[in-house]
Amino acid sequence: MATQNTSMSSLEADVLVIGGGSTGVGVARDAALRGFSTVLVERRDLADGTTGRFHGLLHSGGRYAVKDPSAARECIAENRILRVTAADCVEDTGGLFVSTPWDDPEYGDLFLEGCKATGVPAEEIPVAEALRREPRVNPDIRRAFLVPDAALDPWKLVWGCARSAEEHGARILPYHKVLGLEVDGDRVVGAHVRSERSGEEFAIRATVVVNAAGAWAGQIAKLAHCTVNVRAGMGLMIAMNHRLVHTCVNRCKRPADGDILLPLRTACVIGTTDVFVPDPDETEIRQADIDLLLDEGEKLVPGFRQARALHAWAGVRPLFEDTTEVAETRDVTRSHALLDHSAREGVAGFLTITGGKTTTFRLMAEAAVDAACEQLGGLRPCSTADVPLAGSESHTLYQIGHRLAAREPVPQSEEIICECELITRGRLEDTIKQSDTTSLDDIRRLLRLAMGPCQGGFCIYRAAGILHQGGNVDREGANRTLLDFLEERWKGVHPILHGDQLRQARLDDWIFQGILDVEHLPV
Repeated sequence: MATQNTSMSSLEADVLVIGGGSTGVGVARDAALRGFSTVLVERRDLADGTTGRFHGLLHSGGRYAVKDPSAARECIAENRILRVTAADCVEDTGGLFVSTPWDDPEYGDLFLEGCKATGVPAEEIPVAEALRREPRVNPDIRRAFLVPDAALDPWKLVWGCARSAEEHGARILPYHKVLGLEVDGDRVVGAHVRSERSGEEFAIRATVVVNAAGAWAGQIAKLAHCTVNVRAGMGLMIAMNHRLVHTCVNRCKRPADGDILLPLRTACVIGTTDVFVPDPDETEIRQADIDLLLDEGEKLVPGFRQARALHAWAGVRPLFEDTTEVAETRDVTRSHALLDHSAREGVAGFLTITGGKTTTFRLMAEAAVDAACEQLGGLRPCSTADVPLAGSESHTLYQIGHRLAAREPVPQSEEIICECELITRGRLEDTIKQSDTTSLDDIRRLLRLAMGPCQGGFCIYRAAGILHQGGNVDREGANRTLLDFLEERWKGVHPILHGDQLRQARLDDWIFQGILDVEHLPV
């Protein structure tokens, strides 16, 4: 992925996209496929915001079938499309909605009615069959329903879209912060941006600017003196060390905290909470929320609290409300909103696409580019529902054993750097070259480096050495990126320190402090 560190006094494009999450890269890819010159800017790494911090569920729509039917219809339609066009990013885990002893079993009838009305395939199965499929699920469940939920790899999805956009001529610029929007009369004509790596500032001129900044969309809109009421709904999640379930298990009730347990790669994720935060950059993990999720997990899988918790993290949902009234975040629709600021505030050349979910990112992008077409000389057909991402041409869904199969038998010359995620030295070196990054946290998102039980205890110092050996950073730079990584991972480790993970953290501390003395590294 090119980061464009070369000097640029200015750029010109038909479409400028602000935001490098799933919606933003979806817009960039869609616009590029339609033949528009396109530039995307993101203040940090791609998928570093909401997209890279959600639970990884490719929604069937079942969760919203009763309370938010519009969102349910969008989810099931896009679920079917992504299983084909982004197959390599999707594991077909299936979904199971269960009525635990704490849930009203009669809600199951509302659930089936809602699924039927919104087109979500749902089938009630005997409790005995549900327990045969998922033997760790609470044996006292009263009802069970099958839906086509799945697991989605957000980073692979975003980077796949970004590379596809580049292949069709788009320029993708991570680590480029928007300092201001350029307004000429009653029209937005571009943006003033700064490279967060080189410090260089330059202008990007564009016919249409698409604000796809998610929970930060309101901040971007203010730069054009426009208003976008986005409520940031913070959600907390915890990754557990094993796949306690192999199906996405949901509580069969109205959406609430801690009612989803999703298998994701070799781990599983319990989520999520929903708390309003005034600033989407302030996502403090509270111990009370950790305890709540562990307690709710116990209701789904008895013994959940004794399982090994690996990491906790929080993301913020961009919940759009076209009103200034305060609402509970759980009550805000998960459907998306497309705002044409020419019609709303008389500011032409400026669109905002917000709300929605990663599951519906492609649909959101299509709506945004359709609107952009009206300002760019006429509608051009969208092809993203038919053109697969690289790696998904065969429409073969991801299988949990893919990485292990690729390593067996392991050649003696193929050094494995990260045993947890089976990342070889060659793959790590290739990724460093292709991504043009010096951040170990960026490399983590690309490869899932250091996301296993040791949380980097055995692999991250190796990766730092390889980064330095390849000439990407000097000694001080390698030290700094190692320290930055350790500090960032600690944020998600210290709230869940107990049991085996506490022992692991103590071992990691002995390695990094007792042996490597990282606290006194020259930086």
